[in-house]
Amino acid sequence: MKFYVKVFRPHKIQLANGKIVEENVTKAPFFVLLVLAGVYLSVKVTGFQLSVLLERGNEFLVILGQMFPPDMSYLREVWGPLFDTIKMSLLGSVVGAILTIPFAILASSNVISNKVVLYCVRVFLSVVRTVPTLVCALIATYLFGLGTMAGTVAIAVFTFAYVGKQLYEQIETVDMGAFEAMEAMGANRCYAFLGAIFPQILSTYLSVCLFCFEGNVRYASILGFVGAGGLGNVMNEKIGWREYDKVGTMIVLLFFTVMIIETISHYLRKRLA
Repeated sequence: MKFYVKVFRPHKIQLANGKIVEENVTKAPFFVLLVLAGVYLSVKVTGFQLSVLLERGNEFLVILGQMFPPDMSYLREVWGPLFDTIKMSLLGSVVGAILTIPFAILASSNVISNKVVLYCVRVFLSVVRTVPTLVCALIATYLFGLGTMAGTVAIAVFTFAYVGKQLYEQIETVDMGAFEAMEAMGANRCYAFLGAIFPQILSTYLSVCLFCFEGNVRYASILGFVGAGGLGNVMNEKIGWREYDKVGTMIVLLFFTVMIIETISHYLRKRLA
């Protein structure tokens, strides 16, 4: 920002005691212009048209209005796909959260001193984290076929990347005194980690896993749009047939399910804090 200071010279202010101080010009206008330029480029690239939004935006409310009142007679046919969604969310979250532990340890700079290992593991976690969950689910359907197996794999991959990053960052903030003391007494690094670091990160690790599980239940409901099973599969079908009252039934049921899971998860995370 040196060029900004050169262009917009600081104001000189004379204090009551005669001393002259300099007050830098605020950089807020520069950042506002930067944001406006970014928005303008985004509008050009995406082809966004406000007139179209104002003209046809009410159609969204029309479709939303057709979802209510929901068709409650359809409720008994939704329970199965809903439980499939919850099951693949739970299984994917558990598998991903467990598999990521060794990778998080290898990505922690205060535990692993080898820079090459650190760099490789962190790049690997970044690459996995970059792959969108829907793309991952689509690839999984090619590998494992249509159904909840593909959804479970996609959720496990997402959980692996998300919890892995949170976990290694948490490991890097712990007090290493006990770890170093155990190593000085002859314990190997694995035993020292389990005895000194793991108890410090356990509650945070479980809290992150629960938070990730909450989000996975919501994400899992749309994985069915690419054939990964669960509630999204049925929802995609009913949207295609324009049976919006049945879609409303699924949305209402999913809303209450997510609320219940969030309440339980919030209670457990408070107990862990």
